[in-house]
Amino acid sequence: MGEPLVAGEAWRQAQGGDSVMAPKDLVLTLWRGQVETHVKVAGNGPPLVYFHGAEGLKWDGWLSRLAERHTVYAPEHPGTSPGLPNTIEAIDSLWELVLFYDELFEALGLERPAVMGHSFGGMVAAEIAATRPERVGKLVLVSPVGLWREDVPVFNWMISSREQLFQASFHDPRSEKAQRAFAFPTDPGPLQDAIIQQTWSLACTGKFTWPIPDKGLKRRIHRIKAPTLLVWGRSDRVVPVVYAEEFRKHLPQAQVRLFEHSGHLPYIEEEEGVTAAIEEFLR
Repeated sequence: MGEPLVAGEAWRQAQGGDSVMAPKDLVLTLWRGQVETHVKVAGNGPPLVYFHGAEGLKWDGWLSRLAERHTVYAPEHPGTSPGLPNTIEAIDSLWELVLFYDELFEALGLERPAVMGHSFGGMVAAEIAATRPERVGKLVLVSPVGLWREDVPVFNWMISSREQLFQASFHDPRSEKAQRAFAFPTDPGPLQDAIIQQTWSLACTGKFTWPIPDKGLKRRIHRIKAPTLLVWGRSDRVVPVVYAEEFRKHLPQAQVRLFEHSGHLPYIEEEEGVTAAIEEFLR
């Protein structure tokens, strides 16, 4: 790889109070030297690449669980890494983002890893699997965006308030897990930094989704060859559960796991069950 691993983010409390494994931070320079890329890495075992959603990477408890049996690589999308906002300028389109991640796989020496993505990251994972089928061993899509139905539109997170997004994201927004997942710092300085970082992450990922998908995945999805697992929360009001069937129409061999007490973030609300389902699929 040629780049040293340096200390990653500190241990913090996971959902339910368990400790979260601290990943290391791998720094790579890609795209003709224009993009400094940060990849969180933890664990041992077969490689699993995780693409995060629109609001930026959070190393939650489920990733630590998965890292017990896999080497988890979680790249931060261009522009979403703290202190590197301008790297997004080097990537002009969704197509270039897919090619950028093809370079990342090459730099990491990954051959047919399992690939997993949530929400926006699920769309990215699906696009990679459709564009370079030979790159992906298995595919896990957790509440992915990427398809569109006029009668059941995807929630427009780009123009919603934080409270609207919060209410749409959880089966039970009043639960401690939901409250903790959306918590911001209370001190004014860190609070301002967190709001700015989240807003910029939404803008960076929004470059590849605005207006809200369809971005043409339905014309390419037939190229996906990897065994696929679709994970959805029954109460998802961001990407309603009918989209599980829409993806299944295009991927008839895909397995579908629905979680009855989850919304758009089933790995938060039902972490143990979601992790177990993914582990079973990846065996």
